[in-house]
Amino acid sequence: MADSKDNAPRRKTLDQMLEITKQRGAAGLEMAEQKAAETPRQMFLPGFDIGAFPNHLNRSSFIAPIARGRRKFHRQTEMVTRKDCVLEYTGEQLDEADGDLIMALIAFAQPYPIGTPVPLHRAELLRKLTRSNGKTQYEWLHRRIKALTEATLFLEAKKPDGSTRYSIGKTVSFRIVSGFTYDDDAETYSYSIDPRWVQMFGNREYSLIDWDKRMQIARGQDMAKTLQRLVATSADQVQRYALDWLKDKMEYAGRMRDFRDAITRAVNELERLEIASGRIEDSTKGKPQLVLHLQTVA
Repeated sequence: MADSKDNAPRRKTLDQMLEITKQRGAAGLEMAEQKAAETPRQMFLPGFDIGAFPNHLNRSSFIAPIARGRRKFHRQTEMVTRKDCVLEYTGEQLDEADGDLIMALIAFAQPYPIGTPVPLHRAELLRKLTRSNGKTQYEWLHRRIKALTEATLFLEAKKPDGSTRYSIGKTVSFRIVSGFTYDDDAETYSYSIDPRWVQMFGNREYSLIDWDKRMQIARGQDMAKTLQRLVATSADQVQRYALDWLKDKMEYAGRMRDFRDAITRAVNELERLEIASGRIEDSTKGKPQLVLHLQTVA
């Protein structure tokens, strides 16, 4: 009993030391992320013009082929991803048009250190998105950039053993667009994106998407755009995706049989543009899956 009483203060001191160490570690991580969020960085992506996007985002429901109309609003929602990533998102559900816009904003920021203001030439940006430069499109652009400025995400990339490889947005909010300024009278606009985008593109963890073909995907075929981004994340000539996973990833709330019809139409569009061909078949476990064959360039 005496030994227990004598050891009690020692255990208490040890617990206090561990707590202090834990607090210092958390403070260190917060300082490091604060510095990463505030320090402009140059991003160099070989072979890149427009159409590059991080694989973890392409494989998630962060951007989805949602129907037009009122959008779902997420609050720290854990999005559909692969097991090697955790992605939590707050903001309006983003669609494929938003995905196009984000990719264009990243491309237009390339000549500048990421994190510094970038002049926004609205007409040039809309042309890159194959949109007209009329009033309606300017209003759409303004509205969607504001939505991207309000949206935040937390991303944690995991190692094969399940431990954290890196995280973004854990202690310092990560905004899709970190800043947006405009003067309607002078018609001057600028935006900035978070330097931590560089980390998401690191170690070649990004896809290069054929932009010309993407802009040729027919209206109303956003599901084909989603599949184009997804297949670009892997060099495998044959790729298989469980149909129920795809349905969740694409935020599709309708019946599975309707989803199968929609997926088939999307694959037909990819075939038309010689991006990929595919079919729905059962896996070895008897579960329906989409099997896609990437088209090879002659």
